[in-house]
Amino acid sequence: MTFAYLLTLLLSLGAMVLLDRRFRLFFWRNPVRAAIVLGVGLVYFLVWDLFGIGLGIFYRGETTLMTGLQLAPELPVEEFFFLTFLCYLTMNAVQGARLLLASRAKRAGVEEGSDG
Repeated sequence: MTFAYLLTLLLSLGAMVLLDRRFRLFFWRNPVRAAIVLGVGLVYFLVWDLFGIGLGIFYRGETTLMTGLQLAPELPVEEFFFLTFLCYLTMNAVQGARLLLASRAKRAGVEEGSDG
């Protein structure tokens, strides 16, 4: 039993928090909305996993990188942190793209306005 994969996921989550804080992407923009969106996404993917496990599509692979702890049969504890990371990463990416596009549009508007 090792904690390598779990530690990697936790470090990755920490990086998402730092990016979020630095650029005010998700939780630092609107914490209540962010918690709801993250929670709904997490529940959705956990239910998806449970259906997949129940249908025999998903199963826990054997590896020495995981703790061996399970939330449910065939559902390792690492999956919870992976899904949290996945949802957080997605929302940071979406908000980051929105900020970049808005910044670009603003600069284009300023440059366009200076020609006239």
